[in-house]
Amino acid sequence: MKTVAAVLALCTFASGALAAGQECRSIESTSARLACYDAASPPKREKPKALERDASRPEYKDPFLAEEARTAAKLKNICRGC
Repeated sequence: MKTVAAVLALCTFASGALAAGQECRSIESTSARLACYDAASPPKREKPKALERDASRPEYKDPFLAEEARTAAKLKNICRGC
């Protein structure tokens, strides 16, 4: 059990050590070090949002709205106190 815990802890800490390269750590200048880290992991481009351009597609109609309206109408017509 101790071996499993030790391997798990080693793997957890090893991933953080591999995240930043040694060449960026050794740079003294703050701005140059930041530029090095930025170059090592460039920002991810956002996916363009899908635009719906199909005009022939009919508008969505919820099939449960009509059923809910019928049920509500029946409940309102119940005599409460007759």
